[in-house]
Amino acid sequence: MRQINGLCLGFSHDRVMHAGNRIMSFLPTLAIRKNTIMEEQTVGIGSRVQHPKYGQGVVTGVRLTTYLITFLEAGTHEVMQDDPQLEIMDAVEISSEIETLSDLEKSVLGILRKWAQIQEVVPLGDRWKDGVMILKPGDKNLTSKEIPIDIFFHKIVMLRDRLRVLEQNINAHPKLSDEDKVNLQQYITRIYGTLTTFNVLFKNKDHQFTGEKGKSE
Repeated sequence: MRQINGLCLGFSHDRVMHAGNRIMSFLPTLAIRKNTIMEEQTVGIGSRVQHPKYGQGVVTGVRLTTYLITFLEAGTHEVMQDDPQLEIMDAVEISSEIETLSDLEKSVLGILRKWAQIQEVVPLGDRWKDGVMILKPGDKNLTSKEIPIDIFFHKIVMLRDRLRVLEQNINAHPKLSDEDKVNLQQYITRIYGTLTTFNVLFKNKDHQFTGEKGKSE
């Protein structure tokens, strides 16, 4: 027993020393855990990432152990920072300042617009390689026009990619209501359905257009 200012403390010297040693031994563990968490958070908002399940995306939020990521095609998902499938393509340092929602939206939209110039490599069907499209007028006195299929296919792919970016911009638009977004999405879906005619040109089905029912028409 020990008295301090008239108060009796019911702890022996040995017990106090033992407790102190346990606390001191635990501090390095806390430091290691803290450092591990900080090391995992190596990227900040605006970083470009790639995930095999969701595709390409942008980090829109950094939490203790997860990233909030807005993917170009899969929408927004929360992904563990230590997910082995998550690939950092273009890292941005973590900002110590708190960003407003408006700043975040501008950042994401800016990156999406920048990505509009990045085109995925989409292969043309093998049977169409080195092929030619022939536009033949009904009037036999007029000459036909030949267009290499690979050039025409490239324009179709560009159209598809820009429709996808437009779709993402609509989803992220800060001034559109949910009803407005749904209505605009319906028009884009109908456009996809109209373009399923050109699915015959694609080598892989994953790259083809899909209509309203999610099936090629």
